[in-house]
Amino acid sequence: MSDTRPAFERLLQEAIGLDAASIGSGAVERAVRARMQACASSDLESYWQHVRNGGPELQLLIESVVVPESWFFRDRQAFVALAARAQQHRARHPQARLLVLSIPCAGGEEPYSIAMALLDAGFNAAEFRVDAVDVSERALEAARTGCYGRNAFRGDDLDFRERHFERESDGFRISARVRECVAFRRGNLFDPALFDDLATEYAMVFCRNLLIYFDRPTQRRALALLQSRLAADGALFVAPSETGLMLQSGFRPLPLPLAFGFARPDASAARPARRAAARVASAAPAPTRPPPSAPTHLATHPGERNAGPARDRSAALAAARALADGGRLDAAAAACDALLREHGADADALSLLGLVRDAAGRHADAEHCYRRALYLDPQHGEALVHLAYLLERQGETAAAERLRARMRRAASAESQR
Repeated sequence: MSDTRPAFERLLQEAIGLDAASIGSGAVERAVRARMQACASSDLESYWQHVRNGGPELQLLIESVVVPESWFFRDRQAFVALAARAQQHRARHPQARLLVLSIPCAGGEEPYSIAMALLDAGFNAAEFRVDAVDVSERALEAARTGCYGRNAFRGDDLDFRERHFERESDGFRISARVRECVAFRRGNLFDPALFDDLATEYAMVFCRNLLIYFDRPTQRRALALLQSRLAADGALFVAPSETGLMLQSGFRPLPLPLAFGFARPDASAARPARRAAARVASAAPAPTRPPPSAPTHLATHPGERNAGPARDRSAALAAARALADGGRLDAAAAACDALLREHGADADALSLLGLVRDAAGRHADAEHCYRRALYLDPQHGEALVHLAYLLERQGETAAAERLRARMRRAASAESQR
């Protein structure tokens, strides 16, 4: 192949936007080999042809690569902010139905958490709707069933389980009252037909832990599409590790500590973003279109090709982020420390370590990490936004505002490049 990337990685990027480097080429390789065994394909070429024949195999391969993990009220402050903004939205638009989008929605934990938060805030089911989208039909089947084991309930505050779930022999089933508030559908953000049957715009969009699996051009495409569906006064919630990208893309951080919510870029930046969204919608590839060339081999080891310090560092950082996003704070901190020992001072690793320390309540350590990251990279988006949130929580509002001014200047300079 003229392209140095394996064709299956290219296929998955075209189908769902996945950047194989974000999960490791080994994960793609294992998924391909597992599906080859399930299909009784004796060699890679025959399996490639099977994937290309237009049947369901591409979706089954996607299911093997995508391993959704979530839990109820993950990053709880986002749902506190959701309820507060929903009350404000109702005051401004008393006759309008509140529309919220959750993409990806995994096994339903996030959209059901949104519904529970709104019901607990005094909304009735007729006043809002949650549209929940995921690329995995397997995950959606689990979401529609609404039965969850103990791993879906983490932390000490589980009062919501008593209000909204019924105990069963094999777990907990969410109430019909909550289920009726959520509409699930399988979809791909980059499919131009995705929003044909959905809302024109949403007051709030939850798109958390998706952007980290895209390369930079695909991240920009995704944000352009999400922005085109976000109301003018709407809020887009992302994962903590995705905040730097939001700043670089011109989105404005909302004063919602530890909720990681953003408003649309200002009007001068929004016009090109809408044009970009239109270009994306017209040029997005069909979700099932395979690349033209067939693979000739699969690497035996993830590091067999394109190996080197930069790739090792990126893989180590991605692994640390995955641990942090999964709530494994001690393991994430250890991974960051190992990265710093092996590769030296690194702004991205220090910012992530700061976030992990912040989440664990070690605020002095977190501030130290953020400041070290900013010493290395004075315009580091994630470190700026998280340090600003931390200082604001500590009552240092003037210092927090100075950092936000730096964010705005950095975002403006980035948008003009």
